[in-house]
Amino acid sequence: MGGGHNGLVAAAYLARAGKKVVLLEAEDELGGATTSVRPFPEFDARLSRYSYLVSLLPDQIVTDLGINFKTLERSIASYTPYANKSNGSDGGLLISQNWDERTSQNFQELTGSAAEGAAWQSFYGEIAELAKRIAPSMLQPLKSAEKLKEEIALPQTWSYLMERPIGEIIQDRFGNDLVRGVVLTDALIGTFVSADDLQANRCFLYHLIGNGTGQWRVPQGGMGALVTELKRVALSAGVEILLNSRVSKIESGTSGVSVKTISDEKLVAKNLLFAGAPQTLAQIRGESKPESLEGSQMKINMLLSRLPRLKSGIDPQLAFAGTFHVNESYSQLESAYQNAKSGSIPNDLPLELYCHTLTDPTILSPELNAQGYQTLTLFGLHTPAALFDKSPDAAKAAAKKEAIASLNQYLLDPIESVLAVCQDGSLAIEVKSPLDLESDIGLPRGNIFHRDLDFPFIDTSGTNLTWGSETSDRHIFLAGAGARRGGGVSGIAGHNAAMAVLAND
Repeated sequence: MGGGHNGLVAAAYLARAGKKVVLLEAEDELGGATTSVRPFPEFDARLSRYSYLVSLLPDQIVTDLGINFKTLERSIASYTPYANKSNGSDGGLLISQNWDERTSQNFQELTGSAAEGAAWQSFYGEIAELAKRIAPSMLQPLKSAEKLKEEIALPQTWSYLMERPIGEIIQDRFGNDLVRGVVLTDALIGTFVSADDLQANRCFLYHLIGNGTGQWRVPQGGMGALVTELKRVALSAGVEILLNSRVSKIESGTSGVSVKTISDEKLVAKNLLFAGAPQTLAQIRGESKPESLEGSQMKINMLLSRLPRLKSGIDPQLAFAGTFHVNESYSQLESAYQNAKSGSIPNDLPLELYCHTLTDPTILSPELNAQGYQTLTLFGLHTPAALFDKSPDAAKAAAKKEAIASLNQYLLDPIESVLAVCQDGSLAIEVKSPLDLESDIGLPRGNIFHRDLDFPFIDTSGTNLTWGSETSDRHIFLAGAGARRGGGVSGIAGHNAAMAVLAND
């Protein structure tokens, strides 16, 4: 059940292992969060509407399934504009994907010494070594914390990532508020917590261990290209795909499981792999829903006639090539969290933006490329679903207004002045709140991880988890982001659910 990337991965693995597989998708198209759409129909621009970058997809899955899918490296990791309080000038911290003299000089200009840059290299060097050692375990049976810690053999790095709040570590290792914030952002994407909560550690870990490198890469052709290729692989392996097949009832017995769709079609099988949220599975089965952390992100998709100029004077093609940070110093992030927790949309809303088309122009038509059009994706932090419950439309409008104001403070050209203009005179900007993410693609409370992330290991006492996909029913397996080790666009949950089924035969 579920035709997102995880469901397709699971189906393909099982079919290639000789199983008869039927994939049920509730909607009229595959993809879930990994889709490409034309949000502004008169413009031939296919944007990755929901998920938009790839980090965790292992090369092993690509090789195993013969997926013809390419991701592209960004030469710039991030750019963070700031106002220089000493002289009132505008500056920015530009960090290359691979450390270079330009990056070193930017750290020097921001902090006044080489110490912070050296601390950055040391810290991320340690993380890179841990990522290389822990990544293979994501496609293996779960290990105990003790066993995995022993295998990784990096006790100091393990201690500060798994056992101490990431906020403490960041403040210990870095002295500059802006640098601290850039580090902290990876602990907060999609997670509504303080830096002092270990949930932030888990988010940080998943953002930095992907494929043994942690590098966030651009999907060539957009996210929809991955879905198209996974569909091809699944069909070629013999998977039967049924669209518009929303399941209304699930029953399980000693020998297997049966499902009934809203159109009264009944299917019977030995095993069911559920590639959706565990909360949805519980609802269909009439069980109590697992608790879920609030989804905390607002997504804004834009089509621009050109990139805006910045007050700092940096070339926009450099500034927007990586992740563009706004209002993401450590103190601003913590303040925004407290404001949102108290029920207010933060005034200095923390934002992350990136321009897909600077790395991969293929999502635009040749005509739009020739005219200089670009896309811009904005991800707003600390905008939990609770802020939108009372007045969804008004809250979304207010959050959009704050996001634009936050971005414009660093732009010479207000973002509204470079947005493409649609035929009806409206601007090419689309806003998705956490409530939209829930209604559009079934993310509980807009949580992109479906529920709280877990560390990728277990306490072996009193658990039936081997692959992280098992449920209380031996014939039903979680194959989506809510499985253990399931967060992010990775296919890991799909792979592991398939492995659990094969091991259960």
